[in-house]
Amino acid sequence: MFRSLVLALCLGAASAFVAPRAASVAKTVVKGDFSGEVGVVKPTGFFDPLDLSKDISDEVFAQYRTAELKHGRVAQLAVIGYIVPEVFRWPGEIAPGVAFADIPHGVAAINAIPAFGWMQMIFLIGAVDYYGVLGDFESGKKVLGGTEADLETRQTQELQHGRLAMLAIFELLRHDSQNLVQPGFDGMEPLITGLPFLYN
Repeated sequence: MFRSLVLALCLGAASAFVAPRAASVAKTVVKGDFSGEVGVVKPTGFFDPLDLSKDISDEVFAQYRTAELKHGRVAQLAVIGYIVPEVFRWPGEIAPGVAFADIPHGVAAINAIPAFGWMQMIFLIGAVDYYGVLGDFESGKKVLGGTEADLETRQTQELQHGRLAMLAIFELLRHDSQNLVQPGFDGMEPLITGLPFLYN
């Protein structure tokens, strides 16, 4: 059961790296009208309540879309990273004398991770961002194949998954932070209360 769950989570997270197409300029009828772009779904349509896309160029919109994709991909990885330690711990040490198993889950880990552990994470995040691992949107297109419509559907799905993951990680952090300040405020022991099978 556990291996199936981890495999399913890993495969789901792998979809975060499906290569989306750059924002299509050909679909834009009027400058600043991005209502026909990939990622527009019913019933909300083109959702921009703060008018961030008003009177911007296609290049700026493409930058916004790239930022949204990166944030969505990072959020998907963050959600998986929040859930997996509830059921699995890496063997070994994060720093000399400090085992991975000794680090608490969630927000409580911030003060428990030693400086050497933080250096490892900062270096890895910097390397990923510098070398553009999450920004290489061409990778995966040849592997998946399909028609132009299939690609557009996958791009919309990736945007939707990223948007949901951004909301999910905010709620996980909020719930965990409140539980840290007021333990047991919700009357439940496990962190991930919506997935009770994780603890069986």
